[in-house]
Amino acid sequence: MTEAHTHGPEQLCEAGTNLYAHALREGRVRVKDAGNAPCLIDLGLLQPTVEDLDWLEPISPAVALHRLLRVSAERIANERQREERLAETFAALMRFEERRTPTVDNPAIRVITRKRINPTITEAMAHASEETLCVQPNVRYSDPVAQAARAVALDRDQALLDRGARIRTLYQHTQRHSPAVIARYEQLRGDVEARTLDEVTDRLIIIDGTVAFIPANEGGTLALEVRQPALITYLVTVFDRLWRLATPMHPQSAHQSSLNGITAPQRAIATLLIEGHTDAVIADRLGLNVRTARVHIAKLAAPLGSDSRAQLGYLIAESGILKQEEGSQRA
Repeated sequence: MTEAHTHGPEQLCEAGTNLYAHALREGRVRVKDAGNAPCLIDLGLLQPTVEDLDWLEPISPAVALHRLLRVSAERIANERQREERLAETFAALMRFEERRTPTVDNPAIRVITRKRINPTITEAMAHASEETLCVQPNVRYSDPVAQAARAVALDRDQALLDRGARIRTLYQHTQRHSPAVIARYEQLRGDVEARTLDEVTDRLIIIDGTVAFIPANEGGTLALEVRQPALITYLVTVFDRLWRLATPMHPQSAHQSSLNGITAPQRAIATLLIEGHTDAVIADRLGLNVRTARVHIAKLAAPLGSDSRAQLGYLIAESGILKQEEGSQRA
């Protein structure tokens, strides 16, 4: 293509127009003269003469256009046939995909934003019929947003129980006296059970052993919806093992007596003190605020005669408090 011949393939340049007009007047033009207007040959307006290949003769614009449109129509027809063949081929694959979980529209792991977390969980539970497993590290009953979320959760949980399903929930020991937790189990009717541990995992919901929801960031503004079977099996196994270690949250067990004057929360704190954790870490892991954790630490220090934090860890280890707890559990 020459420097002047820079237009599109469906256009005709001025040089081409002038040369074509000349060809119509003279009946033919030399091949070498068409070098600056290749668009005439590309559009089928000039073609070699039969008698002498050094010359080109003009073709009627109507004939040239008809030829071009016929080629275009054939190409379109071929593309449509190709589309039909592809559709037939992929239709069979789509039927396989519909039977498979997860599908492309329902991926094995996807991120859910904060506004969609509760609606997505509600939608998943609407189709549940067997069992929902939950881990709730803490309950913020003074938070208006949390209160609204609990109201929604209460309705969907009762609907699940009404369908004959089961709900098991793990809390931390510190939630045994939570007004929100107590109110929940006073209102729910059906096969619902709760247990507590000193420490639990982060928030977790597993529905019918097919879908799980876990936090995706520290702020709780994102969640992961997990449908990968191997991961679901792993999470269910973790829950069941924690469940066997947990204490049933019955009214009679909510006020467990202390062992040698040391309460269950204080024994949990004692374990973490020996491990060298700070007050803030201890509070976070046990679902306490820092002030409450320090009150328990002070109550531990008083009977042991501790004068410092470092000394307290040593005195706890020497006192046998934790060994006494193990012995009482075996008994």
